[in-house]
Amino acid sequence: MKSLRHLTLAAALLAALAYVQVSAKNHVVPKAYMFGFSASFNDSIVYFTDIQEVDSVWLTGKKNMLAGRGNYSYQLRNFFTNERDMPHRTCIVVSDVKLKNVEKKYNKMKKQYTGGKNAGKYDVRFLPATEFKFTSVNMDDSDEKK
Repeated sequence: MKSLRHLTLAAALLAALAYVQVSAKNHVVPKAYMFGFSASFNDSIVYFTDIQEVDSVWLTGKKNMLAGRGNYSYQLRNFFTNERDMPHRTCIVVSDVKLKNVEKKYNKMKKQYTGGKNAGKYDVRFLPATEFKFTSVNMDDSDEKK
């Protein structure tokens, strides 16, 4: 009975530690490259934005991933909701500090929707930077701690 209590306590502690987030500082880089992708379960139209250079982008401290990815995808989703009257689209953002890496991801993703067994299955459309442009998101958390 005593060992069962110890096992339960140990399991609870492990579960609590799994949810504790290691707070690594976000840091800003002068520029990063990103593109957006938008799709809907209601139709076969998918959109790709141009690869864009965005100034003053924040990255997470530990893995150098884009901080605030949700904010950037909401920018794209709000564009489709407000400008194109296409609500409820699923939008993602792919980014990297190296243009070469983003181009590689862009071409791979574009090939998934235009080539091979998916050729002709999707209506792939491209959204130029003249119509939609990502804006930098400030992820400085120094105000939150005060």
